[in-house]
Amino acid sequence: MSTSSSATTGAIPSPIPLSLCAREPHVRAEHLVAEMVPPPRFDSVRFDTYVPDPHQPSQREAVTVLSSFAAGLGGGAHASGGGSGRRTWFAKKPAAPTGPRGVYLDGGYGVGKTHLLASLWHATPAEPSLKAFGTFVELTNLVGALGFQQAVQTLSGHRLLCIDEFELDDPGDTVLVSTLLGKLVDAGVALAATSNTLPGKLGEGRFASADFLREIQGLSARFRPLRIDGEDYRHRGLPEAPPPYSDEQVTKAAYATEGASLDDFPRLLDHLAKVHPSRYGALTSGLRAVCLTDVQPVPDQSTALRLVVLADRLYDREVPVLASGLPFDQLFSEEMLNGGYRKKYFRAISRLTALARDAKDLVAQ
Repeated sequence: MSTSSSATTGAIPSPIPLSLCAREPHVRAEHLVAEMVPPPRFDSVRFDTYVPDPHQPSQREAVTVLSSFAAGLGGGAHASGGGSGRRTWFAKKPAAPTGPRGVYLDGGYGVGKTHLLASLWHATPAEPSLKAFGTFVELTNLVGALGFQQAVQTLSGHRLLCIDEFELDDPGDTVLVSTLLGKLVDAGVALAATSNTLPGKLGEGRFASADFLREIQGLSARFRPLRIDGEDYRHRGLPEAPPPYSDEQVTKAAYATEGASLDDFPRLLDHLAKVHPSRYGALTSGLRAVCLTDVQPVPDQSTALRLVVLADRLYDREVPVLASGLPFDQLFSEEMLNGGYRKKYFRAISRLTALARDAKDLVAQ
C-alpha cells in the first residue's frame, strides 16, 4: 500500500483556499436591520481613540461637537421602549423637533469621518436596538428589501440613524432617502451623515456641504454641516502601496493562509453580477484574506459600481487583499474617474490600496 508524502514526512497539508465565486449567500430581510451596526473595523473606535491631525484644528473641533451631540440624545421621544416604532393608543405623539436634528460631516477622503460617525454611534446613550448605522447603499438596499412604509415603521423607533458615504450621484436614490429621512425626523429620530468631497472640487476651497444641503432640500435646516479638513490618513506618512505580485506568489500565499480565498479577478467580476450588493457583506464573511489573480481594468460602469461595494465591505472587515496583474490605481478608466461616479472610484482605489498594504505579510520573504 502506497503512503502519501505528507503522511511519510508528518507534514501538515496546506489548506485549500476558499472561493468567493463558490459562495451564494442569502440574507433574510429582517436581519438587515439587526445588522445595521458599525462594521468590525470600527467596533472599538471611540472619540478618545481618534487622533486629530495637529495641523487641522477642525478635526479636534469635530470631536467636541459630536461628543455634545451624542450627550444630547440621552432622552427624548425614544428614551424608552423597543425599536419597533409602535406607540400605544393613548401615547402622545412627540412634537416634531425644531432646529438642527442632525449633523453632516463634510470632508475629503481619509480624514476619519467614519471613525467619528461610529464613535457617535457608540457614545449615544441608547441600546444598540435603538441605533442604526449603515452606508447610503445599505440604507437603499434596506428600503428595497422591506418596502418604504415598513422601513419607516422599523426605523422610526430609533434614537439615532448614522448614514456613512451619503451618495449624491443618483437622483432617484437621493430623493428616496431624503423622503425617508423626512419621515424619520418627524418621528424624532436624530440623523448623522458623511460623504466625500467630489474630487473635481478638492482645489476650489469649498466642500460638499452645499451639494448635500441642496439635494436633500427640505431637510437642509435639520443638519448642521461640520467641516473636517485634512489629508488622507491612509497615506499620511505611510509607504506607497506594494506593486502587484506574480500569480505564483498570490496562489502560494492563498494556500499558506488559513481562511483565505483565491479567485481569478475577471471570473469574480462575473460572479458579483449574480449576487445582490446587499449580500456582499455575507459574501465576505469569515475571510482572513482575499487573493486575486490577473487583475484587469474593469470593463464597464455597472461592474465597476459592484466592485466599489465589494471594496467597501472588505475594508469594513479589514480583509487584506493580495493581487497579481495591474495595480489598483489602474482599475478604472479615465472616463470613469472623470464621470459622475468618480468619488466612488477614488474611494475604492484608496481603500484597496490600504488593504494591499495589509496583505504584504502574506507573501513569504
